[in-house]
Amino acid sequence: MTTEKKIADIETDIVEEFALFDSWDEKYEYIIDMGKKLKPLEEQYKKDENKIKGCQSTVWMISEFRDGKVWYRAESDAVIVKGLVSMLIRVLSGHSPKEILDAELGFIDRIGMKQHLAQTRSNGLLAMVKQMKLDATVYLAQQQLNSN
Repeated sequence: MTTEKKIADIETDIVEEFALFDSWDEKYEYIIDMGKKLKPLEEQYKKDENKIKGCQSTVWMISEFRDGKVWYRAESDAVIVKGLVSMLIRVLSGHSPKEILDAELGFIDRIGMKQHLAQTRSNGLLAMVKQMKLDATVYLAQQQLNSN
């Protein structure tokens, strides 16, 4: 039996963590702290093909597929964005492509993120999710091809 958490459980954990804070200043501080814990991406991955299109800030993201699961790594030059991408990685990394594609990521709305982000940041967040799901789609297709 595995002890891995399901995506929905991780989302619930994040919602509960955010509920501990009274103000959005505290929540932003928490997001920034999460970003500070994100392991830096090696320079070799900081190239145009790994940049997320649609982000005002620079965000590099890579993924790899091993043992039936997708693993994401990313970095940004903006502290808030680094925190946002670290949350997405926490939720989606280490899951199967199908689980990632099926994830609704309702935690983003449940913690009030959409209404507290500037439009450009919100667009960037959506661009990061889109890229993560696109990567999962590619891995799922490869998995299906290899099983035939």
